[in-house]
Amino acid sequence: MSNSSSHKFLLLAFADRWELQLLHFSLFLSIYLAALLGNGLIITAVACDHRLHTPMYFFLLNLSLLDVGFISTTVPKSIVNSLRNTRANSYSGCAAQVFLVVFMVGGKYCLLTVMAYDHYVAICRPLHYGTLMSSRACVKMAAAAWACGFLNAVLHTGNTFSIPLCKSNEVEQFFCEIPQILKLSCSYSYLREIGLLVVSASLAYGCLVFIVVAYVQIFRAVLRIPSEQGRHKAFSMCLPHLAVVSLFSSTAAFAYLKPPSVSFTALDLAVAVLYAVVPPTLNPLIYSMRNKEIKDALRKLIQLLLLPQK
Repeated sequence: MSNSSSHKFLLLAFADRWELQLLHFSLFLSIYLAALLGNGLIITAVACDHRLHTPMYFFLLNLSLLDVGFISTTVPKSIVNSLRNTRANSYSGCAAQVFLVVFMVGGKYCLLTVMAYDHYVAICRPLHYGTLMSSRACVKMAAAAWACGFLNAVLHTGNTFSIPLCKSNEVEQFFCEIPQILKLSCSYSYLREIGLLVVSASLAYGCLVFIVVAYVQIFRAVLRIPSEQGRHKAFSMCLPHLAVVSLFSSTAAFAYLKPPSVSFTALDLAVAVLYAVVPPTLNPLIYSMRNKEIKDALRKLIQLLLLPQK
């Protein structure tokens, strides 16, 4: 196939039988609605509760927005295809998926790095927190995270879809993903995109090193806190973020950097589900499990929704 907006890609079908396709439709629809509900509650609670108008929850609101965008880019198309018993995705639709996936992944990783910095300042430099994490500084950092994701998406999408594609039009994934698109290339020009992926991975690795170093300093400071209540509060703030970073970083890195020799359909599909579907769904639960302020805000919000005042 040549690069043309008239061509279509064929996405990976989860099953051939209609009954199994309906099962996939029901399962993915349930997961998608759960992700929308969970992240929507987080966004609404942070926006409406003045007690949550702090840098930590401002960044959490941005993370929920990115999670909603991320899962909305990949899952709905797969749901519709299962219901309609088709695998088709247009050339422009595939390019849009690649752009939005890279945008959300890049923005999310930068935002997770910013959140680690916020935790570091709050615990290790509390006297300077008001200055370093002022409202203006928080807006600038969040905007920088979104801008980095956008720039990363422009570079990768433009480079990927400038490569001649002639081997096939079958994408071995349930959404359009750069490693799967590169498999369709018929020339060595795909090495440019691999080089760009390596550069992006190096930057992501730098962010990961920063997060690790920040948390080493954080845990040293936490262990010096004399009160058990203070240590518990610090761990409640940091552990959910660490869990999210670990799950997202490991699966995304494996999906984009694994060698072709260890690539097969079942493994690629499982990894894609782990980094594209599971984190956006579980993040609201992870952040609310050990956070009393979020629990209280969500409880108040649910009460207002279920028992509207007369």
